[in-house]
Order: sequence, then C-alpha cells, then structure tokens
Amino acid sequence: MNNGDTAWLLVSAALVMIMTPGLALFYGGMVRQKNILGTIMQSFIVLGLISVEWMLVGYSMAFGPDRGGVIGDLSWFALNGVGIEPFKDYAATVPHQAFMIYQMMFAVITPALIAGAFAERFKFSTYLVFTLLWALLVYNPVAHWVWGNGGWLRNLGALDFAGGMVVHITAGVSALAAAMAVGSRRGFGLDNMAPHNLPMTVLGAAILWFGWFGFNAGSALAANGLSTSAFVATHLAAAAGTLAWVGTEWAHRGKPTMLGAASGCIAGLGTITPASGFVQPVAALFIGFAAGALCYGAVMLKGRLGYDDSLDVVGVHCVGGTLGTVATGIFATTAVNAAGANGLAFGNPRQLAIQALAAGVVLVYSFAVSYVLLKLLDRAMGLRVADEHEVVGLDLSQHGEAGYN
Repeated sequence: MNNGDTAWLLVSAALVMIMTPGLALFYGGMVRQKNILGTIMQSFIVLGLISVEWMLVGYSMAFGPDRGGVIGDLSWFALNGVGIEPFKDYAATVPHQAFMIYQMMFAVITPALIAGAFAERFKFSTYLVFTLLWALLVYNPVAHWVWGNGGWLRNLGALDFAGGMVVHITAGVSALAAAMAVGSRRGFGLDNMAPHNLPMTVLGAAILWFGWFGFNAGSALAANGLSTSAFVATHLAAAAGTLAWVGTEWAHRGKPTMLGAASGCIAGLGTITPASGFVQPVAALFIGFAAGALCYGAVMLKGRLGYDDSLDVVGVHCVGGTLGTVATGIFATTAVNAAGANGLAFGNPRQLAIQALAAGVVLVYSFAVSYVLLKLLDRAMGLRVADEHEVVGLDLSQHGEAGYN
C-alpha cells in the first residue's frame, strides 16, 4: 500500500464529491427563480440516495466478480469483503474501500446530470424512483462493461479513462430520452425562461472545473506521472473549450456571453474526460477547441429539432462524451499511458473502430432503457407536476419553501 497514492485518491474522491453541489449551483442559476430550490434539490438528494445504493448493491454490480462480461454479481453486497486491503485488479496500492468511495462519487453525479434536461417540470417523487432505477439498470451495467474486471467492452479494448462513456454518454443520451418523454415546459418558446442568477451558474462552473481535476487526474489511481498528464490535459481542454464556445457564439450571435463561457468550459471538460489519461497536451488542446465549437452548434440545433432540453445536457454531455470517446481512438498514445493503446494518429485505425462501436452501443442501450423506464413511470406515477404546480414553481409546490425571501 502506498500512502501517497491513498492520500491522492481520497482527495480526488472529495473533489468529485464537491462537483455534485457545484452542479446544483450551475443548474440552479440557469432556471427561473421559482424553481431554484427544486433544481438544486435534484442534484443534492442524489448524494444521499445513490451513496446508499452504491454501498448496498451498486459497487458490487459495477465492479464485483464478473458474470458473463455483463454485470458483477452481488457477492460484495453491503461491501461484504470490501475492506482496507488493496484489491490488485483495480488499484493495487490503495485500500479497496478508497477505490470504492472514489467510484461512488462518479455514480452520484451521473444521474444528477440528467436532471438538467427536465428541469422546472418533473415530479420529485418520480425523480427519486427514476434515479434509483436508472442507476441499477443503466449506470451499473455500463460501468461494468467499460471498467469492471471482465467487462465485455473493456475486454474488447475500449478506452475510457474517466467516464466519457460511463458518465457523459449515459447521462447525455438519457437526458434526450427524458426531454422527449416528459415534453416541453409550459410556455416553452413563448415565455421568458432566461437564467435568473448567472453569477451562481458561474460559481457552479468554477467548482466543477476545480473538482474535475479529481475526476480525471484521480482516475490514474496513483500520485504519479499519469495523474499529472491527465491534470494538464484536463485544464487545457477546459481552457480551449471556453475560448472556442465564446468565439463561435461571438461570430454567430454578435456578442460573447458569460453563460457561453461557463458552458464552454464544461463542454471541454466533458469531452476530454475519456481521453485525459491517453493523450498529449496538444491533442487535449485540439479536443477542447473542437468541443467548444461542436457543442455550441449542438445546443443551437435543439431549437430546430424541437425538444426542450432545459439546461443543454444533450448538446454538452452527449455530444461532448461521444466526441471525446471517438477522439480517444484518434489521439491516444502509449507514450502517455502504456496500459492504453495507440489511436489512428499513431498507426492504429482499429482503436478508432473500437471506440466508435463502444460509443454506439452505450448510446443505444442507455437511450432505450431510459425511454422505456420513463414511459413506465409515467403510467405508474406520472412524470410531470400538475399544470398549476408548474406555474407556481417547484420550490413551493414540491418542497414548500422559497429560494429567496
């Protein structure tokens, strides 16, 4: 066991944990004033709900002993056998529980991302059930496919350093399913639905940027050169994403906005996530620039496609996660990470094909399961709040409190 590696992983787990409250502020500032607490609650509550689910069954499903490359069994139920001794198959120099708690924070923030797509209109009771079932049916199996010992996509050679597929594609495409299933907000396209508190959104974005160093650099699972490389790649991509989004928006709409800068950094961060531990700094910069421009375009396109993704989860996380996963198949190099593979730019076109296949499988599976789950919940519980509750706002109608008095 290595004390430095353990310290870094525990700090990284704390950094990823603070990303969920950061996401709450990022989303909370972008909704209307009457919905701020309802929106923040959707992020904050998953810290409790998914932490308990992960401890009981989630960790065992995602990382436990393999069953056919598809799922882990439940032999680690309630952390049975998950102690403080290292488990060499995942992280040989840190306590097994350190790896578990680090992965817990990924499992927590992922379903919280989805909530941005149906902000301002979703029933809280249904949200709790959806989040729990989504974690069991989507997140845990996909995490096992990509990261679990014996997972079929891992065995195929798919690369996902910190969650491009497991976090951003699953959440992003599930957000599309949710926006389609729940329908648009009342007054969408007619009423003023501008963000009510952009400084709060910028604070949330800054916390996310800060926490993302634990998200990506922590995924090296050691305090070493690889964690440093991932740290540098993460920051460069975020910086490039910020500049590219603002520049594209400035050229397209005539003015650069603060919301655009905040969105651009998140697009760069999400896109570099799968590649961060496999690519060199120049490639990270290129990926960030591509993310800022393409994710901006995707967000602009949603108006033409007609779905109400309230806080642009699809354009940023689904598009960014897919772009980053494919870009990993182009720019990955064993010069950065000997445990990875070379991509197309380094003479291995097969890796690009593997990345594209893996991304496609995760996109289709996550969308299909999420859409069916939402339709079933709509029949059983209803997805939307009543019209009068939506008019009043989620803060009062769902929680009996107000964000500002």
